[in-house]
Amino acid sequence: MRPEMPTILILGTRGIPAAHGGFETFAEKLALFLAGRGWKVGVYCQEEVERVDQRVRVDTWNGIDLIHIQVASKGPRATLEFDWQCVLDAARRPGICLVLGYNGAIFLTWLRLMRRKIITNMDGIEWRRPKWGVAARAWFWLNEWIGAWASHRLVADHPVIADHLATRRPRSAIATITYGADPVTSAPETSVRALGLEPGEYLISIARIEPDNNILPMVEAFCSRKRDMKLVVLGTLSPDIPYHVAVRKAANASVVLPGAIYDQATVKALRFHARAYLHGHTVGGTNPSLVEALAAGNMVIAHDNPYNRWTAGAAAIFFTDRQSCAERMRQAMEDDALVRTCGAAARARANEAFRWDDVLLAYETEAYRLLGVSAAAAQPVDRPSPGAV
Repeated sequence: MRPEMPTILILGTRGIPAAHGGFETFAEKLALFLAGRGWKVGVYCQEEVERVDQRVRVDTWNGIDLIHIQVASKGPRATLEFDWQCVLDAARRPGICLVLGYNGAIFLTWLRLMRRKIITNMDGIEWRRPKWGVAARAWFWLNEWIGAWASHRLVADHPVIADHLATRRPRSAIATITYGADPVTSAPETSVRALGLEPGEYLISIARIEPDNNILPMVEAFCSRKRDMKLVVLGTLSPDIPYHVAVRKAANASVVLPGAIYDQATVKALRFHARAYLHGHTVGGTNPSLVEALAAGNMVIAHDNPYNRWTAGAAAIFFTDRQSCAERMRQAMEDDALVRTCGAAARARANEAFRWDDVLLAYETEAYRLLGVSAAAAQPVDRPSPGAV
């Protein structure tokens, strides 16, 4: 029997409304979806302050409880403080806990001691990222193990991640649920032209500027020969980070570096009007930015690895090094038929595997499973589309 008002708490993001990244966008989508389906939903939101004067504050947004947690720390310490305070608060509230990411999974042991039901989206394999030192890798490795065993159910967003998690827990404890994206069939050109760009006359990368995302090799590949198009690289560039300095140094006048752009309408327009989308990610599962590129009908130029091959499929052409990346860029800029074919494949792949309706319903089914309710209780009903406000 379906509970009168099932309750879920969403931990592990900086909060909603979404303004930071893929997990925040997902948390907003899921919270709105579940609230519209009769769930009581709480989402934890990080509030950085100089001095904590009200550790926990709750307000309401579109029928969702926003549970604000004040932290007075900065950087990684603030994240850990926030995670711990969220766990302390969640342990005092009823409901299933959905945890996004495992970086603070050591705190989940407290939720287990307090007999809370936990679903954890295990995200990517963070300890494999080359940017981390030995201590950080050890921390992430340890927390991955703790998260795998402290959680009642694990969610992998990619089959390769599911295979990896199966080395930690039995397959029966793991559900594979991808990320979603809304189809983009049109977008205004104003914000594109404001950056000095012509629709269809540029390639774009939307990613954190980090070595495992291959940003520097992609910029070097583009600048290795004269191009008739531009390259747009979205992402924060700090003068204090050597890798960021190297990216700026490698860029020529045809490379546009606007920094990080958080306005979603602008990002959507830049993606939609791009000739092709560049995706250099090497570590992780189903990357939100790649899924959103598919939903926008982008041809994809992607690093050749199992994550990207499964996600993009026939929508992508693949590279392994700077030389092959330069050649794939040439193909994208010169072969109109290839761009159209890949674009059509991108939309088909997004519709096949990355529909928000399917993703959100799968999470609801997993939540009902922990409540001991049949999946039949989570079948679709008439409701607004996910994300409707």
